Amino acid sequence: MTTVPWVLVFVHSNAMLVGHVNNLLEAAGIRCELRNMTLAGGAGELPPLECEPQVWVAAHNQQRAEQVIRDALDASEAKPEWQCRRCGERLEGAFDTCWNCGAEREEG
Repeated sequence: MTTVPWVLVFVHSNAMLVGHVNNLLEAAGIRCELRNMTLAGGAGELPPLECEPQVWVAAHNQQRAEQVIRDALDASEAKPEWQCRRCGERLEGAFDTCWNCGAEREEG
């Protein structure tokens, strides 16, 4: 049995954004693995970059995964930050649902 090597394709201190990227890749049919989702408390004892949430994919999916991520982040940069009308939370343009209360983003 051969072991498929995994490679890191995305890392960010915002676990919600890492989860979003994971969901985008899964929706594109790319199997992912989330790592370090609960290591934030270890920062200081462990190197900070090793504590940040990460998305890993099989090496043969690396190029496709990086393209999906690039396309998604480029598209989210076109969307401005927004404020939830229900609870007032400020959110990055990449998100269409408020992480705080679950309200959908309202256009316009």
